[in-house]
Amino acid sequence: MPTARIVFQLVVQRVAVLSLHTSPLAQPGSGDSGGMNVYVREVSSALSHAGVDCTTYTRRTHPDQPDVVQVEPGHRVVYVTAGAFDLPKEDLPTILDEFGDRVIDHLRGEFPADVLHANYFLSGLVAHRIKHELDIPFVSTFHTLAKVKAEGGDTEPEWRHQAELEIIGCADAICVSCTEEERQFRRLYGDPKGRLEIVAPGVEHAFFAPGDRRGARNALGLPFDAPVLLFVGRIQPLKAPDVAVRALAQLERSDALLLIVGGASGLEGDRELAHLQQIVDELGLTDQVRFVPPQPHHILSTYYRAADVVVVPSRSESFGLVALEASACGVPVVAAGVGGLLTLVDHGETGYLVPDRDPELFAHYLREIIDHPSHAAALGARGATRATRYTWGFAAARLRRLYADLALRERVACG
Repeated sequence: MPTARIVFQLVVQRVAVLSLHTSPLAQPGSGDSGGMNVYVREVSSALSHAGVDCTTYTRRTHPDQPDVVQVEPGHRVVYVTAGAFDLPKEDLPTILDEFGDRVIDHLRGEFPADVLHANYFLSGLVAHRIKHELDIPFVSTFHTLAKVKAEGGDTEPEWRHQAELEIIGCADAICVSCTEEERQFRRLYGDPKGRLEIVAPGVEHAFFAPGDRRGARNALGLPFDAPVLLFVGRIQPLKAPDVAVRALAQLERSDALLLIVGGASGLEGDRELAHLQQIVDELGLTDQVRFVPPQPHHILSTYYRAADVVVVPSRSESFGLVALEASACGVPVVAAGVGGLLTLVDHGETGYLVPDRDPELFAHYLREIIDHPSHAAALGARGATRATRYTWGFAAARLRRLYADLALRERVACG
């Protein structure tokens, strides 16, 4: 057996995963549930399959949620009571100490972890404290950062900026999803005191793979001969679904359909949904835009396969899981040229990248795909091949090596 594997088995057997603000078992596509939920769930599952015991701590948001859900052997979710069940996300900083106290009690009793892995900055603040109280290595995956959001026009309060700097100054390792996110991080924050590690998310190829478009459309009750555009994501300004609607208008195809799969999210979610419906009405697209509620993750593959093209017009994306899942299903992607999408979409090879989220340019590339079926098929085939590089097992393997290395190293000192 290789020495590195022996060392890993000796020093890292249990990982405590923090996902304070949203449960990995929640339905993606609405509220605060999205790609991060999928990431936490799938990475923990893949780690457990490799023999690493994973416990994810998340806040209880409903009285019916059990104390513990055993997802599979070696993979459980613990619901922690901290604050009112319906506490708004913007008030979550008020319960960080309470959440941390209960996680620490659990770690001191039932689950003495070898490594902490925090997801999102709120969990990072709790992990920062736990690192020092229990002397455990601390890994942070931000998923989204305030300075990155600000570049896309979404501002965050100053206290969040300071919180993220605090985490960056203490984390033993920070995980980013791709080379573009690494470049962006170093440009905005400089070199962290700990390691900066690229751990790309994966895709479940058993679900997300090329399939029969006609069969998918039949299952969804969609016409066989109409161009179908697909937007998947939470309805919030950050995801820019309005750009997809305006691109449909610029397309000037009365037979084209746009499916918007997702629900309202965040403080601006309901307002954004109402605004989106108003745009649809004003542009005379009522019969061409269909709003679909959030779908179970594995069902999304049917929607991807039914589409001619998937539209990802986000203002910012650390990775862009929707684009990867679409590519894995052999569907071309037209995406905003931001963040991780720059790594996932090869312009002119697997889809197209659009600068500045210009609806007219989005429409131009949508037309290239819809009007040229053989070209679209080639884009999709290359995308599916490229997507095979991304697996949750590979992500878990990189994390296992990182955890093992951190367990043997001196901790990063704050300050």
